[in-house]
Amino acid sequence: MSARTAAALDTVLGRVADTHEQVGDRFPLYADSRSGEWVSTARGAWTGGFWAGLLWLRALRSGSEIDRATAAEVSSRLASWVAADTSTRGLIFWYATALAAGRGADAAAAELRDAAARACAADFDHELGVLPWGSAFGGPRLLARMDGVAGLLPLLAASKAPSGLAAARRHIDTHLARWRAEPMGTPAWEWTNSSWVPCPQPRPGWSRGRAWLLLGLADATWHVDPDYRYVAEELIDYESPLIPAAETVRSAPPDTSAAAIEAVALLKLAAVQRDSYSTARLRSRATDMIENLVTIHLSDVTSARPAGMLLDGCYDLDRGSATEHELVWGDYFLALALAIHIGLVGPFDT
Repeated sequence: MSARTAAALDTVLGRVADTHEQVGDRFPLYADSRSGEWVSTARGAWTGGFWAGLLWLRALRSGSEIDRATAAEVSSRLASWVAADTSTRGLIFWYATALAAGRGADAAAAELRDAAARACAADFDHELGVLPWGSAFGGPRLLARMDGVAGLLPLLAASKAPSGLAAARRHIDTHLARWRAEPMGTPAWEWTNSSWVPCPQPRPGWSRGRAWLLLGLADATWHVDPDYRYVAEELIDYESPLIPAAETVRSAPPDTSAAAIEAVALLKLAAVQRDSYSTARLRSRATDMIENLVTIHLSDVTSARPAGMLLDGCYDLDRGSATEHELVWGDYFLALALAIHIGLVGPFDT
């Protein structure tokens, strides 16, 4: 599959060039599956790091100084989020800066990553054992949400302070405890009246809840403790559909972005196993997911729409928002999975 994987990566990165031309100095969020027209944001919201990360992947693949300069400029525009009250700073800053600070050797990106890491470590709520979801996007502040896990563990560890590593461990442990509590698999909890209470949304069975937590556990095996790989195994269902439904408790469209996130998590977990059977099983599952995504859900040059779109992503089923669309984080994690698969980047480079 290596030649097809490389070709698929180039197709996705070709879409990055088209997207950049379309959105200019804004950040893409989701695109219509027929026209390829993007809905974008001025400041990036919680998804800005994925756009910067896609641009850094393109720069690494092309070796172009122009691509590198573009990626660096977009990353720098996320600086206003350093002090934002949100645990999605993990998503914003880790994915925007990890490749840049590591493989890209970009000093400005490294400084931005370190500033965000220090801010998140300082804002950690030691009483609750989490960096709270926060108030940046409205609603209750004291939430533990599974989409507040991914990216944050390596970011906290990047602070290089003992408090950052300890916070990373407590953050993942608190979210694991919530996931295992009744109702099992609830992806969001609110701290109210001195206890954790399940939130009505997102519901148990939300596709990205498990995917985000699994990715957090995969990163924990590298940045916190390798024994988290045993916990991660509890979340993997080798018999489930390769592309999950956006929700399992009712009829729902597929969510390819959840599959792309999980494929990256599985490739990371495969890299830290101590026996060949587990490594092969995880990598095989990830490969099957990637192959399904690129052969069935990735637009190509034969269609009327732009090539390189990861179709069939579901943003928010309850609000009816972008339920069958291209999602910028779906594109990012597919590109990352492809890049890991062909060896362009290492599993824990980002």
